[in-house]
Amino acid sequence: MDPHTLIDDFSRKFSELAAKTPLADVEKNARALMTSLLSKAQLVTREEFDRQAQVLARTREKLTELEAKVAAWEDRQK
Repeated sequence: MDPHTLIDDFSRKFSELAAKTPLADVEKNARALMTSLLSKAQLVTREEFDRQAQVLARTREKLTELEAKVAAWEDRQK
C-alpha cells in the first residue's frame, strides 16, 4: 500500500472518529474561548504598531534636538 494513501486514510478515519466524540465539542468551545479572550486583549494591528513606532521615533528625534538647544542655552548663561 502506498504510504501517502495510508496516511490519508488514517487521517480521514481519525477525523471521522473525532467528529463522533466530545472532542469536536471541546475544540469548538476552545475556539470560542480563545476568540473571546483575544477580543478582550485590546490588540492592535501591525500597521497601527508601525505607525506608533514612527511617531515615537520622530518624538525622540525632536526631544534630542530640544535637549541640545537647552544645553546650548544653559552653556551661554554660564
